[in-house]
Amino acid sequence: MTKVYILHENSEWTVHLTKRLEELQVPYEEWHLDQGLVNLTGEPPEGIFYNRMSASSHTRNHRYAPELTSAVLAWLEHHDRTIFNGSNALRLELSKVLQYTALEASGIKTPKTIAAVGKEHIIKAAQSLGESSFITKHNRAGKGLGVQLFHTIESLHTYIEGPTFEEPVDGVTLIQQYINAPEPYITRCEFINGKFQYAVKVDTSEGFELCPADACQIDDLFCPVGETTLETNSAQPKFQIIENFNEPIIEQYETFLKQNEIKVAGIEFIRDKNGDIYTYDVNTNTNYNADAEKLAGHYNMLQLAKTLKVELEKNYSI
Repeated sequence: MTKVYILHENSEWTVHLTKRLEELQVPYEEWHLDQGLVNLTGEPPEGIFYNRMSASSHTRNHRYAPELTSAVLAWLEHHDRTIFNGSNALRLELSKVLQYTALEASGIKTPKTIAAVGKEHIIKAAQSLGESSFITKHNRAGKGLGVQLFHTIESLHTYIEGPTFEEPVDGVTLIQQYINAPEPYITRCEFINGKFQYAVKVDTSEGFELCPADACQIDDLFCPVGETTLETNSAQPKFQIIENFNEPIIEQYETFLKQNEIKVAGIEFIRDKNGDIYTYDVNTNTNYNADAEKLAGHYNMLQLAKTLKVELEKNYSI
């Protein structure tokens, strides 16, 4: 039987999709790629393959899950299987350097960023950046790994020489321009099958804890991804779907996704005091906030399940 295959390493982020597939009576199978093998002498099964591998897999003791997924995707692509978020999507998921260069190549502005390996070079990068305030983050990130805000070189030096410094899993630390938004929120734009679905206004007044996944809980003050409760101390929704969102950046994002063979993604941006948009994150294993979707009556996991069903029926008789 042909089916939808879901490639991942975290079942807590997949259960919402599998429930929708079951509702629609779509046959599926999960490939949990923490460990496994790839038989290059054999052929993969027929079906539709959806890659949900995460850059933060190593924080769940799945250190080599992305590498195994890369091998699986190469195998699938060699046999011309239909894939949502193939090898190029995975490459961008695992490297913000690749994200930013790809975004800039599509004419999409990103914050000034310098990549550095080695503590001495992290200091040099911050000095070269020439910004009064800057942040650090990991190149292979997710979950806000390594994200810290600094206002002086001295405070950065204290951090990297101190006990709380986090060594990136790939060794690459990014020093990035801090965008001081006039209002405490960022915008996350969601896409399915390369097409815009909706934009979410994310309240950052309590810090950058922005991942909408229901299962995710991160405590970093300036974490770019992570789940908190829907309500802030001011009783305002942390995640709000924006009605009638229509910005020129959406067309650029759709072009970017097409150029980079990305079917499903959440793209985050922030505005500065002049209204200029800076895009700083592309999530190819995007999740959705259940409370925000309920209020808006828009359910992206259902839409994604429907899209996968249509693709399966188009290619196979089920």
